[in-house]
Amino acid sequence: MTDGMMVKELKEVVVRFSGDSGDGMQLAGNIFSNVSATVGNDISTFPDYPADIRAPQGSLTGVSGFQVHVGADKVFTPGDKCDVLVAMNPAALKTQYKFCKPQSVIIIDTDSFGKKDLEKALFTLENPFSELGIKNEVIEVPISSMCKESLKDFGLDNKAAVRCKNMFALGLVCWLFNRDIAIAEKMLREKFAKKPLIADANVKVLNDGYNYGANTHASTSLTFKIESKAPKAKGLYTDINGNKATAYGLIAAAGKAGMELYLGSYPITPATDILHELSKHKSLGVKTVQCEDEIAGCASAIGAAFAGDLAVTTTSGPGICLKSEAMNLAVITELPLVIVDVQRGGPSTGLPTKSEQTDLLQVLFGRNGESPMPVIAATSPTNCFDAAFMAAKIALEHMTPVVLLTDAFIANGSAAWRLPDLSEYPEIKPPYVTSDMAGKWTPFLRNEETGVRYWALPGTEGFMHRIGGLEKSNETGAISTDPNNHHLMTQLRQAKIDKIADCIPALEVQGNPDADLLVVGFGGTYGHLYSAVEQMNEEGKKAALAHFEFINPLPKNTEEVLRKYKRIVVAEQNMGQFANYLRMKLPGIMVHQYNQVKGQPFVTEELVKAFTKLLEE
Repeated sequence: MTDGMMVKELKEVVVRFSGDSGDGMQLAGNIFSNVSATVGNDISTFPDYPADIRAPQGSLTGVSGFQVHVGADKVFTPGDKCDVLVAMNPAALKTQYKFCKPQSVIIIDTDSFGKKDLEKALFTLENPFSELGIKNEVIEVPISSMCKESLKDFGLDNKAAVRCKNMFALGLVCWLFNRDIAIAEKMLREKFAKKPLIADANVKVLNDGYNYGANTHASTSLTFKIESKAPKAKGLYTDINGNKATAYGLIAAAGKAGMELYLGSYPITPATDILHELSKHKSLGVKTVQCEDEIAGCASAIGAAFAGDLAVTTTSGPGICLKSEAMNLAVITELPLVIVDVQRGGPSTGLPTKSEQTDLLQVLFGRNGESPMPVIAATSPTNCFDAAFMAAKIALEHMTPVVLLTDAFIANGSAAWRLPDLSEYPEIKPPYVTSDMAGKWTPFLRNEETGVRYWALPGTEGFMHRIGGLEKSNETGAISTDPNNHHLMTQLRQAKIDKIADCIPALEVQGNPDADLLVVGFGGTYGHLYSAVEQMNEEGKKAALAHFEFINPLPKNTEEVLRKYKRIVVAEQNMGQFANYLRMKLPGIMVHQYNQVKGQPFVTEELVKAFTKLLEE
């Protein structure tokens, strides 16, 4: 009981902030998730950006959303539906109400619900709630006018004052869930350290939003509390998104290998934040070049690899198309290169801010000639660190380009992450030439066990050589058009990739060991598929999950695992690319498909329904 109000303890809650793309909903959501993570809750977030660069204010296409799932125990997804919806204008209400539960609380800024605002959102009635059939509890607050009143002595114009309204809404949500706003205040002061007046204004409005809820009880008789019950390993935790975790994983790998890190990149949504993050770390030996185009980004990275750096290039699907010729150069020269593909929605420009898994076949086969390349898929925002580290380790130790697949969902989404102890991570040992090879080494002299060629860095005395895009003799390294030599080199390059299976973890199965249905997925869908399988088992249905992080080569026990199950469904956010790849690799295997290409994450409830129907057939 607080000030006469009942405090209800919850196991989990989902909050969705929504408004115009200029309303600061991403910042409000990020701060709320950080506050929750700091007090020990587990979190999973989903920023849902509009695809328009700057849609007209108040329009339906310009709505920006940020959903955060806060749990007392471990959470794996941002949640299907929200318990609280913050809708800063009618367009946000109209487009985001579909994400509400029947009992959800809706918070609105009444100052943004005037006649013209309703017309911009294509409402025909004066009451948007009756038009949408909304019967939820609505907390109506004149947020914009209260911000102006709150900051009238700050010397800010009306536009600047209203820009702080996201913090008023955040303060109100913090009150509703009994969050400590001191943590939010600290974050605001750090963010606006160079603009103390703006920092003071945001902190003032944040407190006013909190106090408004406390003093008026904000039209609700309940506030809520989420205790932290999730068992956590001791250590320092932070809220991290997938792009930042990817950047950190690459830095860690370079440190382990004793190398400098080079990134050649061209800005593209949703991969650009990796470039932004790596550019901050020159002190750690990181070199970043924003190139004139995608081709130059990849080609310059290959040059850095030849010179002896851990070379990386980052992009999304359209950039992979452009980089493919340079990626092929890395294959034939057998140079280490990490290509990060943060997948987005659709062909061509498609849906730049949305998420899909539609680049899989492109990164596996989208190059001319026989061009084998390892492919790894990160499974969550925090797993991006380990996946990036492993991609770099494979590239450097096996002298090959490696594709790391992430996607917009996990790249922009965040979760609580324990800062790793790098002493627990394996060594990275590139196959450098040794002095006893001098005089008998050629560019394609290989380790007999792994098939990996030995690496001579330019300038190493006694190891002068050339490599390039023309086929070379396996014996001398000179240009060769001999048919038998080309066939041999093709086999050797493929065998080298196949042998990587000896160095990757076995495929694990989670869930019921006697499952009637095996759910198969890869990459960023892990949280939703795991949650669906767990829910099915709780309901008495026998289900298990085999989720792939390593796609090429597949784990050595893949066939053994999959052939144990009579009924298998491959769930992916494309039209069946991984399912068809498995059919190709495991002839005769029977798999069902669950495919969705909406640019949005899976909905756990829909997965459970579809998988249950498959079991009952």
